[in-house]
Amino acid sequence: MNYTLTLKDGKTMQVEAGSSVFDAAKQISEGLARAALVAKLDGQLVDMSKIINKDASLELFTFDSIEGKKTFWHTASHILAHAVKRLFPDVQLAIGPAIDTGFYYDFDTNITFDSDVLEKIEAEMAKIVKENLRLERFTLPKAEALALVKDEPYKVELINDLPEDSEISFYKQGDFTDLCAGTHLFATGGVKAIKLLSATGAYWRGDSKNKMLGRIYGTAFQKNSELTEYLTQLEEAKKRDHNKLGRELEYFTTVDYIGQGLPIIMPKGAKVIQILQRFVEDMEEANGFMITRTPMLAKSDLYKVSGHWDHYRDGMFILGDEEKDEDVLALRPMTCPFQFQVYLARHRSYRELPMRFYETATLFRNESSGEMHGLIRVRQFTISEGHLVCTKAQVADEFKACVANASNMLKAIGLHDDVSYRLSKWDENNREKYIGDAADWEKLQDEMREILVDMQLPFTEASGEAAFYGPKLDIQIKNVHGKEDTLITVQIDFSLAERFGMEYIESDGTKKFPLIIHRTSIGCYERTLALLIEKYAGAMPMWLAPEQVRILPITDRTLDASNTMKKELQNRGIRVTVDERSEKLGYKIREAQMEKLPYMIVLGDKEVEDGVVAVRSRKEGDLGTMTLESFLAKINEEIQTKAL
Repeated sequence: MNYTLTLKDGKTMQVEAGSSVFDAAKQISEGLARAALVAKLDGQLVDMSKIINKDASLELFTFDSIEGKKTFWHTASHILAHAVKRLFPDVQLAIGPAIDTGFYYDFDTNITFDSDVLEKIEAEMAKIVKENLRLERFTLPKAEALALVKDEPYKVELINDLPEDSEISFYKQGDFTDLCAGTHLFATGGVKAIKLLSATGAYWRGDSKNKMLGRIYGTAFQKNSELTEYLTQLEEAKKRDHNKLGRELEYFTTVDYIGQGLPIIMPKGAKVIQILQRFVEDMEEANGFMITRTPMLAKSDLYKVSGHWDHYRDGMFILGDEEKDEDVLALRPMTCPFQFQVYLARHRSYRELPMRFYETATLFRNESSGEMHGLIRVRQFTISEGHLVCTKAQVADEFKACVANASNMLKAIGLHDDVSYRLSKWDENNREKYIGDAADWEKLQDEMREILVDMQLPFTEASGEAAFYGPKLDIQIKNVHGKEDTLITVQIDFSLAERFGMEYIESDGTKKFPLIIHRTSIGCYERTLALLIEKYAGAMPMWLAPEQVRILPITDRTLDASNTMKKELQNRGIRVTVDERSEKLGYKIREAQMEKLPYMIVLGDKEVEDGVVAVRSRKEGDLGTMTLESFLAKINEEIQTKAL
C-alpha cells in the first residue's frame, strides 16, 4: 500500500506504508535527508522518524529555518539535562525549552553553576554527543507517566495540569528520560558544537511566589565555525548592550534604594527623549489628533468598568485596602479609560467621528523582577498613547493610517527595517482572560487580517497575545541579544465603548456604539531610547544627538572666541558645548570620540585670525577648515533631512 504526499511546491510523491518522514526525504534527495532536522506532516511538527500512515502534506526543515533551529536546540537542552543528572544525580529537573538564540534548562539544586561547574557540564555534554545516543519517543497514560516521574516533583506538577485522558509523551536517550512534547533530532551525535553561555536564577513558572531555580543558558550549532561566528557576534552585542553602554555614556542609571525597574534618565537620555517627544507630538497634531492630559491614578471604580480590575489587576500598583472599606486607588497602566471621559463629556454625533485623542502619558505596570531589563522593560514609563473613536465604516482607513504613521516614525529613527509584524489574537481555549463573545472575537480578527492583507504587510499570527478587550497588531523588535519585545501596538476594540456607554447619534437618528482603535506611534520612549543606543552603538544620528557639536579651544587665548561661537550656534538651534579644561588637545579629541559626538570644532589662534573653523567629523574624520556658515549649512542639512 502506498500513500500520497503533497510537497510545499504542490508536487506529489508516493511512499510505501511503514515509511518514515526520513525515508520520504531520502526519496526526494539524499542530501535533503541528511540536512532535514524536522518536518511538518499535515501542518503538525513531527520528528524525522515519524511513520507516515495516511495521505498527507509534507514540509521539511533544515537548520536554516526557525523550526529546524528550535528542534536542534531542544535536543541540546536534553543533552544539558542529561549531563547535569550524570554529574549531580540529586538535581531535580524543571523545564528546558529552545529559545530564539539557543536553549536553557531550569534545575532545582543548591549547586552554584559557576564557570568551573559549567565547564564540567559542557565536557560531559561533549561525551553524550560522542556517544550518539538515539532519541526515542514513547507515550504513557497519565497514571503511568506520573509513576515514571514520581521522583521529579516539577514534572509531576506539569503532568497533573493535563487532562486525565491525556497520552503523555517522553523522550529517552540512553539512561536518561525526560517528559517532552518534542520535536527532536534522531540522535545526540547531530549536535556538534555546544557552548554554555551563562547561569542565572529563575522562578518556577516565572512566578516570584515560587521557588528560585538555577537556569543554565546555552547555544549549539552544526559546525564549530558557526559557533565561533555566533560567539563573535555575541561579544559585539555585549558592547552594544544599552544596559552597559547607556550607563557608560551616561544616558541613564539605576539606584538600588529607588527600586528595580525605576531608572533615572540622565541629561543625555532625557534630551533624546525630549527630541523624540516633540517630534511625535508635532506629527500627532498634523494628523488631526487632539491632546489630552489625564490623571495618573483613579479609583478602582474606573478600572472595574473598563475590565482592568478583573483582567489586569496583578499588573497594577494598588493603593488602599478594600477589606478595610477604604477608597482604593490604582496607578494607571494605560490611558484609555481616562481619555474616554473626554468623549463622554457630552452627547456625540456621527459628524464628529472619527475623533482622535493623544497624550504623552506616564504609565505604571507591576512587572515581575525577572522580566525587567535596563530600559527595555520597566515599571514606570512614558508612551505616545492615543485612541481613535470611529464608526465601523471608518475603522479600516483609520487603522491603516495608524500603521502608516508608526512606519514613518520608525523610518525617521532608523528602526523600520528591524521590526516584524504580528497579529495577536485571543486564546479561544482560555476565554476567561477576555471580555466579549467568541463570535465578536473571530469576526474582528478576520476583519483585521483582511486589512493587513490589503496593506500587503507581512505578518505572523499568535494566539493568546491579544489584549483582553480586542485583537491587535504588534510591531515587534529584538534587542542585541535577540530577545523580542513589542515596540508599537495598534489594536481594535469592540467592547469598551459599550461598557462605558460611549454612544453617538447616527445620521438616521439611531444610537450606536463606535469602535475604538488603541495605538502608539513610537511606543515607550524608554524602550525606544534603549533600542537606539544599541542600534547606533551610542553614536546617535545628528538630529537625535544630545550634544551635536563640541568646541575645543587649543589655548586659553581662544576661549572667549569659543564661547562667542557657542552662543551663535545655540542661537541657530545647535546643541553645543565648549571644553574649557586645561587639557591637551589630543586628550580632548579622544574623549569626544569616546562620547560618540557627531562633530568637533578645533579653534586655535590661526582659525580665529582667519575667521574659519577646523572641523572633525565622527563619520568622516578631519574635514579641514571652513567658514562657520559652511559648517552650519552642512550640519543643518543633516538635521533637517534627519539623516541617519
